[in-house]
Amino acid sequence: MNILIVRLGALGDVVHTIPAAAALRAAFPESRIDWLVDAKHRAIVDLVTTVDAVVPLEQATIAGWSAVIAALRRRRYDVALDLQGLLKSAVLARASGARRVIGFSIWHLREKTARPFYSDAHDAEGGHVIAKNLRLLHALGVDDAEIRFPLADPPSPALEYVRQRLGPRPFGLINAGAAWPNKRWPAERFGQLAAFLRDACGVVPVILWGPGEEALAARVTAAASGTAMEAPRTTVADLVALARAASIVISGDTGPLHIATAVGTPTVSLFGPTDPQRNGPFDAADIVVSRYELCGCHYDRSCHQAEWCLDGAHLAEVCAAVQRRLAARSVRA
Repeated sequence: MNILIVRLGALGDVVHTIPAAAALRAAFPESRIDWLVDAKHRAIVDLVTTVDAVVPLEQATIAGWSAVIAALRRRRYDVALDLQGLLKSAVLARASGARRVIGFSIWHLREKTARPFYSDAHDAEGGHVIAKNLRLLHALGVDDAEIRFPLADPPSPALEYVRQRLGPRPFGLINAGAAWPNKRWPAERFGQLAAFLRDACGVVPVILWGPGEEALAARVTAAASGTAMEAPRTTVADLVALARAASIVISGDTGPLHIATAVGTPTVSLFGPTDPQRNGPFDAADIVVSRYELCGCHYDRSCHQAEWCLDGAHLAEVCAAVQRRLAARSVRA
């Protein structure tokens, strides 16, 4: 059987789809499993060891769509699974030529216009998005609730750089950025947290940054009063390697956080407009500082309230969470 997974983005959502790919491989070890993803997010899928081939959507243009549809049709899929639930992803799943196109029921779709493109629609709502994705596999007779992240262990120049600078000293990753402005805790507080991480916890803070975030990382580093170092420019493979080696990762709801949970690194996270029960870390030992219940802008990319919910996440609360998570890590180790 030839199976196509359709999950185009974003980075965290792609990470949350990996357990479904692992469950499919466990259930159908002889099948071909491919993954259709936006080209800008293919780097993480390239590391998934249970996927045979990555099919990138290079451009969201007529030419780009025509090229990817032609490539998909040549592969002759028996089943396409739309794990995104958007009109775009549903159209591509149907256009793949798969004999069976499976998606979520109309009540559980992000865009209900996707439903007509499925041959099979199934209820899978409730709980964490990882569990939702796994439940969609019931349509193929796969009843597997185990959460697995079969990610390769890539070489990482960024990790080599950090090790050259720090030697064997333990380090923690601090990620202050996020695509949504209202997911970003203030840079100055992240900087103060970095100083606390080194002075009170004995862990060197390493400040991550992504494209366009150099100035943000510099503000965090400046607020850390000389206690932190900035990471070098990183790829997704670097993020995986750095997260695996780190003692802790502290971040808002964004890609580096979800990579850290995927590789089993302890995390402390800050959630405002998004629900940690649906999108957050799934390890019960991880600590979430959440203001979701107080937020009036659920799943909105910008804040429209008089008071921003994450502004109420105070430094002392997050520092205490970091201490508790590191202590729990030490006990388990």
